[in-house]
Amino acid sequence: MPYTAHTKSDIKEMLDVIGLENEKDLFNSVPADLKVDHLHLENGLDEFTTFSKFKKLSSKNVSNKTIFLGGGYYDHVVPSAVDALAGRSEFYTAYTPYQAEASQGTLQSLYEYQSLICELTGMDASNASMYDGATALAESALMAVRITRKNKILIDAGVNKTYIKIVKTYLSFRDIDVEVIDIEDFKTNFSKVEAKIDNTIAAYLFQNPNFFGSVQDFTSIVEKLHENKALAVMSAYPISLGMIKDPGSLGVDIVCGDGQCLGNYLNFGGPTFGFIATRQKDIRNLPGRMIGKTLDKNDNELFVLTMQAREQHIRRHRATSNICSNQNLLALRSAIFLSLLGREGLVNMANLCHSKTQYLKTKLEELKGVEVCNTSPTFNEFILQTPLSADKLLAKLHLFDIYAGINLSKLYENCENKILVSVTEKRTKEELDELVNAIGGLL
Repeated sequence: MPYTAHTKSDIKEMLDVIGLENEKDLFNSVPADLKVDHLHLENGLDEFTTFSKFKKLSSKNVSNKTIFLGGGYYDHVVPSAVDALAGRSEFYTAYTPYQAEASQGTLQSLYEYQSLICELTGMDASNASMYDGATALAESALMAVRITRKNKILIDAGVNKTYIKIVKTYLSFRDIDVEVIDIEDFKTNFSKVEAKIDNTIAAYLFQNPNFFGSVQDFTSIVEKLHENKALAVMSAYPISLGMIKDPGSLGVDIVCGDGQCLGNYLNFGGPTFGFIATRQKDIRNLPGRMIGKTLDKNDNELFVLTMQAREQHIRRHRATSNICSNQNLLALRSAIFLSLLGREGLVNMANLCHSKTQYLKTKLEELKGVEVCNTSPTFNEFILQTPLSADKLLAKLHLFDIYAGINLSKLYENCENKILVSVTEKRTKEELDELVNAIGGLL
């Protein structure tokens, strides 16, 4: 019999406390058609036979679709060396490095990660990672409030809508006013934003490229923010930094984002990690952990937890965040990925994403009735509008084994015929042409 820590009476006692009849009731929120009653396995199967049955079951998962989905998570190349190195037991099974003398490998890898994030973003200091891009943006907003001692945040509506919801949720438990500034033609209206900036603003949160793929130069807004002693907080797409102006060059005060695209797979939606970096003068307001390098009494180089201003280490009201962990393994994967890619490799990858996107935009616009809605330059995403409803178009393209994009009508009003299309370096010319031909045939 397999060992289980809970007896039947233990289980009944726990179910009684939460008011349920049996363990299956814990999954009532899952639709019935998605539930599996049993796997139809006979008793006493040997390991090889069991593995074969599971392999046959797994073959039902669809894995041959051409992916044009984006919106924050992207189908990028992951070099096999990332899996090989990150899968080593000393990394894969490492625990929180509380004892520096026993955790030098983990600490050094995180120090290298921080250094790479600083080079990528043009900032002075990075922490050892966050949970994901959304919580990193929320923590950046709280950080801005601590630094400026003001309690009003402006958010650009071009920011990922999920991120905006999470920022609002985080800040709803504090005396902080949050205002979302509408965009026009799927890009930021600079005059509208600048009109909102005054000396009551703690920070303006924006995303570049924005959720719709549009790229803009926010230098004038950043300058207006600094004139009013407010902070500029940018949510960045790491791969795009191989091509567009980095946050440091823009004068941004805090930069954050999601690191899924840096050597991590889509994995049905996670896990991933977030990054956050800032200026040297604001380093003590960074949430989470920061790894430092120093010398011991014998002048040997070593790595330590320099800062960890969390509520489990200092007085609760003085903690910068209640986040008590981070995504070490996924951050390590990004460090390996960036090291393998190098400066020129990142530039090449960004150029491939951009050039392939431009090719697809040009070909699609040749189709009658098809329109690319972005009026400003884009990086690797754009909005496509056709005479067909987004629901109908995407459903029909599924029959061609193509996941053509995100249905924007599920997220925004007046977008019934619009989808968000993403192109990465993995998409071949044949796949791009296949999408164009499929849409042309349907129209």
